[in-house]
Amino acid sequence: MSTGNIPTEDDVLGYIPTISNWGRWGTDDELGTMNNIGPDQIKYATSLVKEGISVSCARTITTERAPDVVAPVLHYMTGSGESSMDTDTNEFVHQQSSGDFIGMAFHGHWITHIDSLSHMFWNGKMYNNRPASMVTTREGATKESIEVLKNGVIGRGVLLDVARSRGVDWMKPGEYILPEELDKIAHEQNIELQQGDILLIRTGHYKRRTEEGPRSPEDGYPGLQAACIPWIRTKNIAALGGDTVSDSYPSGYPKIRLPIHQIALPYMGLWLIDNCNLEELSQACHRLNRWEFLFTLCPLRIKFGTGSPVNPIAIM
Repeated sequence: MSTGNIPTEDDVLGYIPTISNWGRWGTDDELGTMNNIGPDQIKYATSLVKEGISVSCARTITTERAPDVVAPVLHYMTGSGESSMDTDTNEFVHQQSSGDFIGMAFHGHWITHIDSLSHMFWNGKMYNNRPASMVTTREGATKESIEVLKNGVIGRGVLLDVARSRGVDWMKPGEYILPEELDKIAHEQNIELQQGDILLIRTGHYKRRTEEGPRSPEDGYPGLQAACIPWIRTKNIAALGGDTVSDSYPSGYPKIRLPIHQIALPYMGLWLIDNCNLEELSQACHRLNRWEFLFTLCPLRIKFGTGSPVNPIAIM
């Protein structure tokens, strides 16, 4: 486990005035840290495509029932090929097709998804001092919905491979990462974070799930300690992703169970990409000895949505 000074819960609450981006990009802003990506960042990111390799960073969506799947995905066929086998009596023989109905609750610990800034509240407020009541039962997120990312996310992705740096297959449940370790790994990988980066953190959690099977999230999972919040703010990253939900759990705090979600998202306006599959990306980065890449992500245009399932793509 990382060593260093662990902030108290009061210390974490004390971060709020210094990490808050409320008003930084105007009182009407709904993009938060995505404002850190501009034309220069996008043009530089496209220059990182050297080998012509693309790697998915998403988990496969299945109807699996497991301890870490709160609401299993619904997948029903609205049409299949089974009814199209009798070509002699089927009058629609030339217009055969199949179709699906898919339903999901993508927030949680299973589906790869991005959280919009309307997903988390603190003291009745969401990002940029808007009242939480702007997310209604009838409509959804009337402000800061996932539609603000209708043009997608394009930028420089950076992978910090914590598990590989520690020499382990995966971090243990509840183990945490401190900012000095992130700096150490960036130095090891000869990478310097820049404004507008999409930062991906690999703990090996998904590899553990694949090899040992699913566990209840209440058993704990690895991730960033709350001390990383000011560090993230100073780096001016656009989004944070990982193979867990970014936070380490348990946090050790009675009120702030998920500091990255509860503090960084509503106050910093930090976009979070949860439950990535970073195994293939880790292998590709290690093989090429290159930890930066063009990163693309296109959420669904869900009106009033608080997020979206996604398939992030790293292009090298």
